[in-house]
Amino acid sequence: MPTILFVDPGEGYRSMARDALLEGAIATDLRTLATGAELLAYLERDGTPAPSLVLLDASLPGEPSALHLIRTLKQAPGTRTIPIVVLGEPDAAEAAYEAGANTYMVKPVTFLALVRLMKTLTAYWLEAAELPRREAA
Repeated sequence: MPTILFVDPGEGYRSMARDALLEGAIATDLRTLATGAELLAYLERDGTPAPSLVLLDASLPGEPSALHLIRTLKQAPGTRTIPIVVLGEPDAAEAAYEAGANTYMVKPVTFLALVRLMKTLTAYWLEAAELPRREAA
């Protein structure tokens, strides 16, 4: 079962994302995290499932920033091939792509819009896209 890491500082938004993913009916293991530091800690722990997809809020508070996380993940051999989808305001797209994001989308504010987004993202990244093999860490 593919693992999705959903990184967003809002507890309510993380909960809404979990519910939206369930509506999409694609079997996944969704792990929600609140900060970039939690994402890095997750990736460094032994025995955790490797993510098939990372969904990242563009305006994570604190350090590391979303842009720093994208650069870090895209430079490390063990994570560079993991697709990173960034969700945020339209004005942050260019910086996210320059940092190495695979996709940038405007962050949905309604549950229905988030359900549609989760269906689209999981269908594309987990079922349709052909990704390179993951390198050893």
